[in-house]
Amino acid sequence: MSVEHYENFPVASVLMPRRLRKPVAAIYHFARTADDIADEGDLSNDERLRQLDEFRDELDHIANDETPLHPLFQRLAIEIKAYALPMQRMYDLLDAFSQDVVKKRYDDYDELLDYCRRSANPVGNLLLHLYEEATPVNTAYSDAICTALQLINFWQDVAKDWAIGRVYLPQHDLARFGVSEAQIAEGRCDDNWRALMKFEVDRARALMLSGKPLGSILSGRIGLEMRMIIQGGLRILDKIEAADFDVFNRRPVLKPYDWVIMLVKSAPF
Repeated sequence: MSVEHYENFPVASVLMPRRLRKPVAAIYHFARTADDIADEGDLSNDERLRQLDEFRDELDHIANDETPLHPLFQRLAIEIKAYALPMQRMYDLLDAFSQDVVKKRYDDYDELLDYCRRSANPVGNLLLHLYEEATPVNTAYSDAICTALQLINFWQDVAKDWAIGRVYLPQHDLARFGVSEAQIAEGRCDDNWRALMKFEVDRARALMLSGKPLGSILSGRIGLEMRMIIQGGLRILDKIEAADFDVFNRRPVLKPYDWVIMLVKSAPF
């Protein structure tokens, strides 16, 4: 699992069957590059949106059975055709990245879930298609896991997101627990903040556990990979709790010993 940037995407790990590493890499590079357009550098919002529109045009070329202009999309087109990948999931990702450019706040949890439906869930859906395991039941489990991973990333990176002007904590939840954006700016961890973060952590954990059966449904190395992904997310939540929810001064990250613990907990269940 990529721990640095696109955190809920397993990038050709040693657990991934060799035959799937090339298509996974093609999908990852598409998603990573589009995400960087939305987030990185000093581009204006208009330029970010323009470049993302160019990515949509390239997907349109593929959908129309035309040769894309960019080598990234030429490689992606090969894998889409070889594995009959659902292109709507890629359009969904671009929609989410475009939304990140212009939308910096979320009113409530449902609005945040709608964002995760497009920013995170497509990744799991595409992987299930590569595995030839995209049944309705498996997709529902995958959606729960991917949304949970996205939420965990948000709670892990509250300070980092604030630095680029984003608050993913729902405004309704901030008001409910008496936490202001000024407090986020200060990085102040008081009882109100701890209560808010405990609520968000508990909700993300419950969502992750609701998707946990997918790890035993998938067999072999891909099943182990999925169980490791699940345990990685749960481990980050444990670390947030161990830090007494002070993610401002103790951002949780996975260390080498955590991977050993995750591997042990990833035994078939």
